[in-house]
Amino acid sequence: MKRSLLFAPRSLALLTTGTGLIAATYGLVRLAYGLFLPDVQAELAMSDGTAGLIASGTSLAYCLAAAISLATAHRPRLLVIAAAVTAGGGALGMAAAPGVATFAVLAVVSSAGAGFASPALVAIVRRNLAAAAHGRAQAIVNAGTGPGLVGAGLLALVLLPQWRVAWAVAAVFTVVVAGAVLVLDRDGSGGPLERATLPPRSWYTDHVLVIASTLLLGAASAAVWTYGRTVLVEAGMADRTTVAAWIAIGLGGAAVVSTARWVSGLQPTTAWVVTTLTVAGATAALGAVPSHFVLAMLACMLFGWGFVAATGALIAWTTRIDEQRAAAGTSLLFVVLVLGQAGGSSLSGLLIEARGAALTFAVAGLLALGAGCLPLVRSGRKRRTSVRSRRVPATSGRRG
Repeated sequence: MKRSLLFAPRSLALLTTGTGLIAATYGLVRLAYGLFLPDVQAELAMSDGTAGLIASGTSLAYCLAAAISLATAHRPRLLVIAAAVTAGGGALGMAAAPGVATFAVLAVVSSAGAGFASPALVAIVRRNLAAAAHGRAQAIVNAGTGPGLVGAGLLALVLLPQWRVAWAVAAVFTVVVAGAVLVLDRDGSGGPLERATLPPRSWYTDHVLVIASTLLLGAASAAVWTYGRTVLVEAGMADRTTVAAWIAIGLGGAAVVSTARWVSGLQPTTAWVVTTLTVAGATAALGAVPSHFVLAMLACMLFGWGFVAATGALIAWTTRIDEQRAAAGTSLLFVVLVLGQAGGSSLSGLLIEARGAALTFAVAGLLALGAGCLPLVRSGRKRRTSVRSRRVPATSGRRG
């Protein structure tokens, strides 16, 4: 099965284009907003307040798209088309936007593409590849965020301040890889997909622990995603160096592809613990040593690997809970992740103003630590309960 995954031309092509669609919708479109923002603001005379409102709108658009995907996960081809139209069309519109109002609307629309793409590719990978290859394949495709961030960073280094050209390149790439995914997908040739009905209440109950863990990781990661470049600039690094830090995050995320076999071989909760603890350490370190170039770049790379690998662990975790609703579970958890980031951004902003970056990033690291520890606490409780259940009958028997 693994040889088929690695060497079958169509499978390899589908993995490549699927990874490319994640790279486009996340790295080149959704997460690149903050990277190109200073140049957009300079040309369009956009205020910081407006930029913040747009950022909030993009998060809401992502959540709405992922929520729609929760109910339509049985139609992944339609979701791929929706991802191409929103991310590709939105980025192209941003490139041509004559003013702030038009740019704002299209920036919000473009962010929806990522919310459509992830659940679609979970379903497409499941029905096109052998079951034994699913875990590794999902990890590889989900790792597309890393190469996308690298691509966005390279575009910034080469093209800025020509941000319009950068958005146009992102738009064209998005549409091309989405079309390739549709061509390579054998519609309905693989295993069954989730049903059109919404999951029952018990399904949500089974996801309580993973939802809580995901919310904490989202809140923790917001410090780096929102204020990582700002902290480096305030520490005295040049603009091009801060772009290099962005690329370092992307390289860390891209490294998930090379570690996919090892991570997918772990239990989902074990993979979650390892990756979130990496995020915790990297986040705290970046806040503590932002003026040390080598250490800051290393922290960025570890953060990129930990965060992207953690999102892959989420896919594996929800798949373990209910394989037939893996795409719906991905939609749910990624919505929770973004909601956590929205709350974490506000908390980080207030804390930075009051206490500074070092403490803020330390608190974010503690939140990530909490996200990783939740499964351990639950496992400990289960073991204690199991021990008690074995002891009670023995005691009762002796008394009888």
